Amino acid sequence: MRVSSLLSLALVGSGQALNILLNNDDGFASGNLREVYRLLNEAGHNAWIVAPATKQSGMGGKSDFSGEANLTAASQYDLIPKGAPSIGSDPHDSHIWYYNGTPASCTFVALDYVLPRFADFKVPDLVLTGPNFGTNLGPFVWTLSGTGGAAYAATHRSVPAIALSGSNPEVPYFDVKNGSDPATLVAKMAVKVVDQVIKSSPKGGPLLPLGYGLNVNIPELKANGTEPEIVRTRMTGNAHVNEAVWDAKKGIFTWANIKPYQAGVNACTHGDCSLPGETYVVENGGISVSIYTVDYDAPSGEYTDSIMKRLKPLTKGN
Repeated sequence: MRVSSLLSLALVGSGQALNILLNNDDGFASGNLREVYRLLNEAGHNAWIVAPATKQSGMGGKSDFSGEANLTAASQYDLIPKGAPSIGSDPHDSHIWYYNGTPASCTFVALDYVLPRFADFKVPDLVLTGPNFGTNLGPFVWTLSGTGGAAYAATHRSVPAIALSGSNPEVPYFDVKNGSDPATLVAKMAVKVVDQVIKSSPKGGPLLPLGYGLNVNIPELKANGTEPEIVRTRMTGNAHVNEAVWDAKKGIFTWANIKPYQAGVNACTHGDCSLPGETYVVENGGISVSIYTVDYDAPSGEYTDSIMKRLKPLTKGN
C-alpha cells in the first residue's frame, strides 16, 4: 500500500480557524456527526450542522425538497415532534439544524437559507459530510451514497468538500458516553485527516482546487490507540457493484455484490492507475483517501478520439 502524503492533497490556509458546515445521510442526531462537530468546535473552528431530520441513506445526489411545511412524523429519535416546522434548530444548540429533505438538499438549504440568515458567515470554508455509519467505497457505491451526494453538491457549488465514512455501528449522539466509543474513535481519525488538509494548505487559496473533493473511508478501529495507516487511493480497483438476487420464497429481489469483480466499475480512465483501490485498502485495515472531481467528461485519449470520430458525421463544426 502506498502511504499518502496529505501535504500533496491539501491546497490552502494554514492553521486558521474555519467556518465549517457539517451534513450527513444518517440524520442530524448521528453520534458520528455530533462527535466531529464537538471536536471541531473544541479545536477553535466555527462548526454548524444542517442535516436530514431522519435517516436518508442511499439517496445519492438526489435533491428532494419537502412539500410539507411541517413534519408529518417525528424526527430521528423523536427529538423534534410531529407537526414542528420542516426546518429548525436543535432545541439545545442553535448551530445544529435539521431539514426534512435529502442530504444534497440539506447542503443547498444550508448554503442558501440557514447560513446566510442565522450564521455569522454566508459561505463555509469547508463542507464535511459524515462520518457515515458504514463505508462508501468504489464508484458504484459513491453514486448511491447520500454522504457522497451531500459532498459533491457542495463541490458543484464551488465549496471544498470532504466525504467521511466509518465502519462503526449506528449510534445516537446521546449514547456516546466516553472517549473509547467507536463514534469518538472514528471522529478523531476523520478530524485528523481534515486537520492535515487545513494545516498543510497554502495561505490565501482554496482548501481544494475548484471541482475537487476527497472521499475518506475508515476501517473498524480499536480502542487500544492503534491508528491505521493512511493511504492515498483511487476509487476503482477491487470495487464492488450490485447484482439483483431473486428470492423465490418471498417473491422479491434483494442485492448482493456480484462476483467476480466487474471490469466496468474498475476501469481506470482517470488519474494514477498505479494507486491501490480504496476498497482493497479499507478491507485490509487501512484508511483510504481518494480524490474525486465533478467533471465526468471522458479524458482525452485514443478511446475518446475513436468514439468522437464515429459521431463526426452527425456533428457540425468540430
